[in-house]
Amino acid sequence: MPRAPGQIDEQKSEAIMAAAMDLFARKGAKASMAEIARMAGVSKQTLYNRYPSKSELARALLTRRSLSITSPLENTGSPQQALSGMAMGLLTQVVKANSSEHLRALAFVSREDHELAAAVFDAGPARSLRRLSQWLEDRNTQGQLAIQNPDQAAEIFVGMVLGHAHLRMVLGLETPEQDMVQHANETARRFVRAYAV
Repeated sequence: MPRAPGQIDEQKSEAIMAAAMDLFARKGAKASMAEIARMAGVSKQTLYNRYPSKSELARALLTRRSLSITSPLENTGSPQQALSGMAMGLLTQVVKANSSEHLRALAFVSREDHELAAAVFDAGPARSLRRLSQWLEDRNTQGQLAIQNPDQAAEIFVGMVLGHAHLRMVLGLETPEQDMVQHANETARRFVRAYAV
């Protein structure tokens, strides 16, 4: 069945994302849009229609990751349950081998391209922090938590979750084994207790 005008072929978008991540991991900033299109099995025009530059492509990759990490904040459970879910998302995305390799690849690419670095940070970590900060502000307004500075509290929470795992990931070092569920639950419990009403 033919697509309606303007309808996006999701399979092509997925192929583009997978190809970009693979090439970024192997070639860094030297990965070209032409190579990405070829590996994805799409025309260059199709690629450029969706993502006009490598920066836009990196932004799309990190936006997807950010939304996945922060999606537990949409649940209607307790603040501790929501934060535990987000902590699991952070740990899974940073510590899990395949996922951390992808993130490290984008970090290496970004070092060689300032525009790409800004896009990567804004679409990934900064977006997640903004979303968490807004959620914390809402919990404060609703009287569930006592948070005077939600931006600072968001930074503190992410730091509590990741510790040095993020640095180890960027450096390509092995992260010590840990019970991620226990760590996520404990971090959320302590954070909520610290900001209890």
